[in-house]
Amino acid sequence: MFCTKCGTQLPDDARFCSKCGAVQGGAAGGGGGGAAPAAPKPSASPTIAPSGAQELKCPACGAPIHPTFGEMVITCEYCGGSVTLGGQGWKEINKHTMLPLKVSDRDAALKVVRGYLDQGFLHRKFFEESKLLESRLSYVPFWVLPASASTTYQYQAVATSVGATVGTMAAGALIGNALTGGRRGGVAVVPIMGGSVVNPNRSETISGQYEYPIVAVKSMSAYQPKDYQFGLGDRTLFDKKSIPDGTPILNGDLGEDAAQHAAKAYVQQLQSEAAHKKHSMVSNLKCDVEVTEGELLHVPVWYFQFDHKGEKATILIDAHAGRVIQTVA
Repeated sequence: MFCTKCGTQLPDDARFCSKCGAVQGGAAGGGGGGAAPAAPKPSASPTIAPSGAQELKCPACGAPIHPTFGEMVITCEYCGGSVTLGGQGWKEINKHTMLPLKVSDRDAALKVVRGYLDQGFLHRKFFEESKLLESRLSYVPFWVLPASASTTYQYQAVATSVGATVGTMAAGALIGNALTGGRRGGVAVVPIMGGSVVNPNRSETISGQYEYPIVAVKSMSAYQPKDYQFGLGDRTLFDKKSIPDGTPILNGDLGEDAAQHAAKAYVQQLQSEAAHKKHSMVSNLKCDVEVTEGELLHVPVWYFQFDHKGEKATILIDAHAGRVIQTVA
């Protein structure tokens, strides 16, 4: 069939034009291809894929989806709908969002890289002395998972215990002076640890709310943000038409279940670091993290690889916020 608006050739069962986005179907789906079939209604239960299936239908528009080996998160190239492959088969992703592209020019992205690399006296001229090996812009999928954390721990109030000891020693010195009449020598004063015993251990609980991003592409796990927040307030529902022509939209091979486990581990680490930053001598730390169902977020990302005096370094730039996400040397 052919698009009723622009004439682009489309699969017989397409409901949306892959070029202009016009809706196909019904009596208007002419052009020699016949009417497109009605899109299947989304179902709460996943579609069970038969063994050995190499093609499935997009639950949003009915277009064919051809997953490559290992892919678990697929974005339909016709309508932009997404499905994920879980333990029970394919199911539609309820919330698929994106961040708008703001740093679309490569030179502008390189300016961000330069500012990052050259900061500090020791890194001066790092950018000028490096050779750019590779650069590309693509939309990378992240699972954004809401997480609630509560961490209870004990810490030792060092200042309290040391202060109590010093105070006792000072009192002992005064008693010694009184017994000797202020003369040197005479009585050897030993600190008296009298009175009630001061317990220096304290308990505290810290809580945190996170919208934690987990990169959905395993080959990019080295660039997983540890403590980075995307500008989620600017996100919109995924719209393929708003992405510049020719910009790759990556699929993922990390399912939501695995992403939830990863998010829980990272949030526990952040909570632990927060406790150790606030107090020294932390012990008996217990962290409870609850991760709920998230969303699939496609983020525009600039990928740059440099060679600096024989050593390679890779930097990822958030092309929405114009900030460095992660760097790996």
